Amino acid sequence: MSSTAESAPTTPQVRAGREEFDPRLVVADMDGTLLDGEGRIPERFWPLLERMHSRGIVFVPASGRQYATLSRLFERAPADTPYVAENGTYLVKDGLELASTTLARAIVVEAITYLRELGRTELELGVVLCGKRSAYVERADEPFLSEVRKYYAALEVVDDLLVPDDEVLKIAVFDFGDAETGAGPRLDRFREASQVVISNHHWVDIMASGANKGAAVQQLQQRLGITREQTVAFGDYLNDLEMLDTATWSFAMANAHPEVLARAAAIAPANTEQGMLTTLTELLDRAEG
Repeated sequence: MSSTAESAPTTPQVRAGREEFDPRLVVADMDGTLLDGEGRIPERFWPLLERMHSRGIVFVPASGRQYATLSRLFERAPADTPYVAENGTYLVKDGLELASTTLARAIVVEAITYLRELGRTELELGVVLCGKRSAYVERADEPFLSEVRKYYAALEVVDDLLVPDDEVLKIAVFDFGDAETGAGPRLDRFREASQVVISNHHWVDIMASGANKGAAVQQLQQRLGITREQTVAFGDYLNDLEMLDTATWSFAMANAHPEVLARAAAIAPANTEQGMLTTLTELLDRAEG
């Protein structure tokens, strides 16, 4: 654990210092947050989900993962569960799209062309074109596909990423090295017209400008009539920063990126210790007490 995490307050001593607690929305990142070290939902999550549902608290998975992947992960969840998928570019509830943000065709062509050249000359990369219907890849070797399948249940291998007739939510770039020092800085050229976010050690996403998990959560809050003070959020990486800003009760995992640890109101134990579930249990106890 970093020194930042060691010195930061943990639940329920939230820096916001609010005594009143009326949770109506719980938003959680997946990898490094809710999921355990093996990428699975801990079994003790499901009774907590039932507890939240019985209290009228809406639980929302918020992830860089594809909607098809999230709905499969949460097949035991209530049918009306909302999903913030593809790093906030796709908001779905009851199996229906509530909102989406897509990339302009010109940006898709420019980015794919540039990434092909970058992968040939400088870095070991794999590129995923993330559409509403499916994800698409040109690269079909098993080391790359094994990583892609973790996040994209609906996946097609194609000869040319510029051919699929689908609305493009984002372009996900897998850097076999360190994304923060490799692909991330090299995609700065797209930051003026697009949103570029590093979502974990190996992945970088190119999305439409203004698209992020926080913007999607704000849209959901407005639809449901839920305030920031009634929102709890858990995250661990840079693509969670704006999402944490939507919640008074924001928690960084102890294993989080330093910027996330600094941004959140409090710190929860690491995902490998099921820290989100421990913290959430304490918060529900507090709300019911």
